[in-house]
Amino acid sequence: MKRYFSGALALLILFSCQPTKKQEQKVKKPQLVVGIVIDQLRHDYFERYGDNFGEDGFKRLISEGFYNHNTHYNYVPTYTGPGHASVYTGTTPATHGIIANNWYDKNINTSVYCVEDTSVYTIGSTSEAGLMSPHRMLSSTITDELGLATNFRSKVVGISIKDRGSILPAGHNPTGSFWYDKSNGHFVSSSYYGEEELPAWLQDFNNRNLADDYLNQTWELSMPLEEYTESTADDMPYEMTVRGKDKPVFPYDLKALRAGNGNFGLLPNTAFGNTILADLAIATMDGEQMGQDDITDFLALSFSSTDYIGHGFGPRSVEVQDTYIKLDQEIARIFKYLDEKVGKGNYLIFVTSDHGCAEVPEYLQAHKIPANHYDDKIYVQHMSNALNQEFGEGEWIEDFSNEQFFLNHELIAEKEVELDVIRKLMVNEALKLEGVAEAYSASDMQSTEFTQHKAAALQMGYNFKRSGDVLLILEPGWFYQTRSATTHGTGYAYDTHVPLIWYGSGIKSGTSYRRQNIDDIAVTLAHILGTSLPNGATGEPIQEILE
Repeated sequence: MKRYFSGALALLILFSCQPTKKQEQKVKKPQLVVGIVIDQLRHDYFERYGDNFGEDGFKRLISEGFYNHNTHYNYVPTYTGPGHASVYTGTTPATHGIIANNWYDKNINTSVYCVEDTSVYTIGSTSEAGLMSPHRMLSSTITDELGLATNFRSKVVGISIKDRGSILPAGHNPTGSFWYDKSNGHFVSSSYYGEEELPAWLQDFNNRNLADDYLNQTWELSMPLEEYTESTADDMPYEMTVRGKDKPVFPYDLKALRAGNGNFGLLPNTAFGNTILADLAIATMDGEQMGQDDITDFLALSFSSTDYIGHGFGPRSVEVQDTYIKLDQEIARIFKYLDEKVGKGNYLIFVTSDHGCAEVPEYLQAHKIPANHYDDKIYVQHMSNALNQEFGEGEWIEDFSNEQFFLNHELIAEKEVELDVIRKLMVNEALKLEGVAEAYSASDMQSTEFTQHKAAALQMGYNFKRSGDVLLILEPGWFYQTRSATTHGTGYAYDTHVPLIWYGSGIKSGTSYRRQNIDDIAVTLAHILGTSLPNGATGEPIQEILE
């Protein structure tokens, strides 16, 4: 009996040590991930312009991929820098530290740009376009983690017209990061990345002088003007008028307009800015031989011209509609390359946006919908007057930016006034300002955990070391007085609600309306790629997209 029991036990142990069929199956990782951020892409654009798209671009993504319809940014402010950082770090400005595109640095008493770095120099140009790096981003990205997971054998490249649209997604130690130099129409990099010259394939690409070719063409409509029924009239009073034109109307003869509009600096403000970036995407994948082996590579691709055009003309303009019709063709061109060179089923794509944008206030007002602009000078003057009256004359406010007041802490200490007393007074005074819906102090952000509504979003964007003393939330439809038709930055749905579409290797076809936060993207990618989570990650994996 004892011998039988011993034999049975040995047999049980033997079988329990055998890998199950499920354990033997190794999950196939994509050979290439292409992360596409379309700057200022509102959620409603795919629905609004869908009939204008071909079968091989956005329609293919939507019909064959998995569409998370209810994806939101869960913090304020919704700008390009924080948006790109949040998509790739899997967390919010409270953790990754990119609290805006530009912000007031309390330590050096001046405004700083999110990726500027004067300790480095430009690679590929004599201009200062390359004085940039990701050194202000405090947490790792999914692209960083992919590099760590593969002992940096993965090729990771970021490309964009905007420097921040390339640098922040590419992470801290990529194979390369390249962006557009408005001084010469070429793509450049920074000495931060350790190279003394651009890769040979990019030098060859720059030598093609594509920017010059495109700027000698005319931006024509893709269809007859009367078919742009999803847009307002081509000439609206709030639209940007390009120097050299009497009205903001098609066509745009770029050859005639370029000299008076910054020459190569004009290209990003046209649909050709997306075309040249698609050209670069294909050249990058070809030049770096991305997706050609079993080690996953990552191309972080950010289209910027959609944002420039959206700011200038507004979300219901003919210019924006035509830009997306043409961008659809560029997405189809990238698909064609991936199918032929990497192979369908071997690559994974995700498409999202860094923020939405507001309706033009004048357009809403014309339709009896509340909206307006505020004047930052009036806000600052009102608050300064209140502080002078209560605490005596002084330069109490050092800066007002991104709807945040930064106080003069040296003066406060000198006058022996309690900081919290001043902050509370400012909160009360802020609520008297037209256009302000709510106001919170840094003390509120630091001592209270908000779990709902705009205060929670404000807190997710609040960084203890970098954010201001008093933070404002505007009424819906309000933003600062600007020469642009529209902008973004709030916690309202028009700024936070963006598309999120997954396509390709391991992704099932489907649709979900369950709430997703933007910081879920990097966490989901970490699970798919088998990497560690980015080290500041706060998101959750989106399991329903997986086959």
